[in-house]
Amino acid sequence: MQISSRFTIAVHICACLHAFEGKHRLTSDFLASSVNVNPVIIRNILAQLKAAKIVSVARGAGGSRLICDPETTTLLDIYRAIDPIENNQLFHFHENPNPDCPVGHSIHDLLDEHLASAQKAMEEDLAKTTLADLFAQTDHAVEKQEQQEQ
Repeated sequence: MQISSRFTIAVHICACLHAFEGKHRLTSDFLASSVNVNPVIIRNILAQLKAAKIVSVARGAGGSRLICDPETTTLLDIYRAIDPIENNQLFHFHENPNPDCPVGHSIHDLLDEHLASAQKAMEEDLAKTTLADLFAQTDHAVEKQEQQEQ
């Protein structure tokens, strides 16, 4: 199973909103040029981030900006805004294991605890990194790039 790229695109968008605030008009076209995807994808993700009160979006050429507190907003918050999980379960179980088969009958007993543990570990790890942490790294990367270009 692979988590969709919408999560990493959302984090990329947030990093751009931080790095280029006041330097560029942060439109979906501008953000799409950094992410290298279609602006429609950016607009859809911005809509999800807006619904989660992470960004504000001004229609037209107005652009977007962060409205959340980077010190308290974590990667888990971004993940939950972009890839909401059904019934608080990251792993979707196949619908109808055969109850007459000894494996099908006990597959939930065999896997549920392991899958819940994996989900918990992922969520705990994402919760450790705030946007402020990520922005500090972004600032360093931007500065390094600018020095190399000089």
